[in-house]
This record gives sequence, C-alpha cells and structure tokens, in this order.
Amino acid sequence: MTEKSFCSDPEALAQVKENYLRISENICNAIVKSGRNDEVRLMAVTKTVPYEKVNYAAELGINLLGENRVQEFLGKYEYYSKKCEIHFIGGLQNNKVKYIIDKVSMIHSVDSKKLADEISRRAVAVGRVMDILIEVNIGKEETKGGILPEEVSEISDYCRELSGVNLRGFMTIPPPDTNGSSRRYFEQMKQIYDDCRLKYGKGIDTLSMGMSDDYEQAVMSGSNLVRIGSALFGSRK
Repeated sequence: MTEKSFCSDPEALAQVKENYLRISENICNAIVKSGRNDEVRLMAVTKTVPYEKVNYAAELGINLLGENRVQEFLGKYEYYSKKCEIHFIGGLQNNKVKYIIDKVSMIHSVDSKKLADEISRRAVAVGRVMDILIEVNIGKEETKGGILPEEVSEISDYCRELSGVNLRGFMTIPPPDTNGSSRRYFEQMKQIYDDCRLKYGKGIDTLSMGMSDDYEQAVMSGSNLVRIGSALFGSRK
C-alpha cells in the first residue's frame, strides 16, 4: 500500500482513529476499575502494517511501536516517524541481533542466556546498554518461546551481571483464554514481576502483557505496557 492510496482513503484513517480512541478509553476504564493510579503504555504492533498507516497512528499520539520481524522492520525503519520509540517484541535469533542493536530501544523477547550474551556483546560493541525484558512462558506451552516461571530468578540474576544489557522487567503471552484463564496467568505474571521488583528494586519497571483480545484483563491484572495490533489497525491480511 502506498502513501497516496492510504492517505486518500478517509474511511481507513477514520477507522484507525476510532479504534485508537476506543482502546485508549478501555485502558483508562480498566485502570480505574482496578484501583490503580499509574500509567499504561499503548504499543502499536506493526507486523504487516504499512509504514504510512503506522505514521498516521503516531500522529494520533501513539509514540511506541513494536516490531516482530527483523527483515520487515529493516525495510520500514527509515520511513517511520522520528517521534516514535521502537521496541523489538518478536522471537529473535542470535545472528539477527546485529541488525537491530542500534535501531531499537528495548528488546522484549530475551529467552535464554545465550541470547542475552549476544545482545550484551553487540550493545557493548556499539557503545550502548540495551534495555531488555525477559520473555516468560507463563503457560508452559511447548509451542511458545520464553523461559519457564521457575527459571526467572536464575536468568534475571544472570542478565543483571551483563555489562551491555539493562533488565527492565518481563513480557508474556498467556495461552488462549478458557473460562477466564488469561486473568489467572496474568496475575501469576504480576506476582513474578512484584517479586523481582522487591528483589532488585525500582529498576524493574516494565510488565509487558496484553494484546488485542485480552489487554483489558491484562491491565486489570497489573500490566503497564499493552501490545495492540489488529484491534488498532484491523485484521492482518
């Protein structure tokens, strides 16, 4: 989709705006219902979304983007609005770290000591410290990435000793919801987050959980960063 074709479609623009306003209101309502008084960041997940559409979302006020695929990201990176902070949230192979290390401000998907080592090494090489989240497989699903809950303490300790990374918290994707199971998994993840904040201090400040289908439940359970794609931009083709 070209910039001309997107921007000449007022219905597409109106739908993104309507979605953004609805999502923002839902997040605010969930914060109020849960009795919280902190903020929740809204991330626009950009997988398969043309950069023109992403930049329109940025004009509406979204300043945080989430990238899933290295190759797709590299093709859109130079066209993105400079207002936006970019996080990498997808599965990341060790040999791909070098392509994004100077382009993103946080990596959400650290799931092994080996990957943490590579991120640290590459970050040091370009003179920076990379903020990271450890991905936790809270439902212990064989088909998903992430460390197991019982590995959190060991991996967290390890990451905090690396000179090129700064552990900021955790990311998770729970199993598909069945009879309210997502809420239970989110609450388990919040407990892990709280335990690590108690152990390490306020440097642990990010709990990334909740997507298009379950972000309200995630916010009610303590998430402070939700990753929204299809609910904002429409279903992927």
